[in-house]
Amino acid sequence: MLPADKPKWGPPLLFMVLAWLVVAALLQPTFLSMYAIWDRSETYAHGFVILPIALWLLWRDRPRLAAVPVAGDARAFLAIVPIALGWLAARMGEVGVVEQYAFVAMLIASVWLVLGLKMLRAAMFPLGFLLLMVPNGESLIQPLVNFTADFTVGAVRLIGIPVYREGPFFTMPSGEWNVVEGCSGLRYLISSITLGILFAYLTYRTPWKRVAFSIAACIVPVFANGMRATIIVLIAHYSDMKLALGVDHFIYGWVWFGIVMLAMFSVGLIWREDLVEEIPPPPTTSLRSAPMAVLLLTLVLMLFPLYEGHLGNRPVPHPALALPRPAAGWQAIATPITTWLPMWQGMDVQQVGYYRRGEQEVMLYLAWYGTQRENAQLITSQNVFIRQKHPEWRQVAREYPGRNLAGQMTSIYEGRLVSTGERQRLLAWQWNRIDGEDYVSPYRAKLELAYDRMRNRPDSGAAIIVAAPYRDKSDASPAASAMSDFLAAHKAALDTVLDQAR
Repeated sequence: MLPADKPKWGPPLLFMVLAWLVVAALLQPTFLSMYAIWDRSETYAHGFVILPIALWLLWRDRPRLAAVPVAGDARAFLAIVPIALGWLAARMGEVGVVEQYAFVAMLIASVWLVLGLKMLRAAMFPLGFLLLMVPNGESLIQPLVNFTADFTVGAVRLIGIPVYREGPFFTMPSGEWNVVEGCSGLRYLISSITLGILFAYLTYRTPWKRVAFSIAACIVPVFANGMRATIIVLIAHYSDMKLALGVDHFIYGWVWFGIVMLAMFSVGLIWREDLVEEIPPPPTTSLRSAPMAVLLLTLVLMLFPLYEGHLGNRPVPHPALALPRPAAGWQAIATPITTWLPMWQGMDVQQVGYYRRGEQEVMLYLAWYGTQRENAQLITSQNVFIRQKHPEWRQVAREYPGRNLAGQMTSIYEGRLVSTGERQRLLAWQWNRIDGEDYVSPYRAKLELAYDRMRNRPDSGAAIIVAAPYRDKSDASPAASAMSDFLAAHKAALDTVLDQAR
């Protein structure tokens, strides 16, 4: 081939970069939200290096990719439009992780649009690697905390050390421990997944080996974190609580993680498959449709932020939301029965009431949101019974049991709360009221609110929380009975108040 006949890759790359800039500009709030999380969170700081790594992988595979014919493909809009709708729905519902995945998926789909389906398939791994930019994993924190506590307590008991456990808190003869979010191992897990997937792609050619090692990279750090927690607890126990409690607590953790990753990679190298580079045939390129593709991408994507802005200008209602009047022998009391209050944020109306009937006492808490917007969302991970490291309260259990709500058995979110020194114990139930229906699942509630907002309908909703004290740590049935009786007498009136406010 004469030098003059060599394919020119400048124009394809120019139009591809232009398409990505269009996506980043029109969906700018999403990219900035990802950047903000990378910047403030050590757990997700790896997001800064994902794009450079993906670009390096593309450069590394350039001989293979150079053999792929390049031609724009308008069929990509079959993916782009649904992805944009998903992005809009996530924006309306304030589901940041879905919104960010849609943003990255839009970058990937634009490769299909500008360079064609064959290039998309050829570059699937480097492009798919971009999905790791999304700061995801918060939903795994509580399961990881529970597993770490189960593993640690089980290992300590196996050694013969007596342990009393209540939720993520456990007590040994040498001291007390609490498995907090930082002990969940999420940071280890995310790092292991990122490095493991990259290692598998670079080391193997066989698909099943790549998949097997990637799965191992997901499982190994979970058990390794349980071992890490056990080792730290035992070091502190046998040193009379002098070691593994301060900075060395974290040092031991990262040293252990380094050892585990080194061992995992060393085992993985046993089955290494070196890639054999082949001289590719010359590609064929056709970019006549690329300018039109970028223009159409711009016009289509502009519609979605514009519609979002239109919906965001709605006024926020502030109704006079009154608590139901006492009935069936219950009386409203002015003196709070507890110092605890749920940590819901950004509500437009908040109401708290305390009720008594005989020896039964109940707290009722309402948090009403007139419309869903930034820092004012009914469903968010920031709305919790008790925040981490609360100075007075701790949550020792959380589950979704079936409970009697006004004569109907319903799965509900339940938490058990204990104050410092165990001065008081509370049983708390929580659910949401949206569009005349009760919701326990936060995912269903999010979908309903996003769907309402996309149709330009009211997207108001309320969080309802009832709580009652109990004394016996092993028996919360008196509190459950008090709340069931209270709701049997007041839930219908409460639903009417909330539905009329909407």
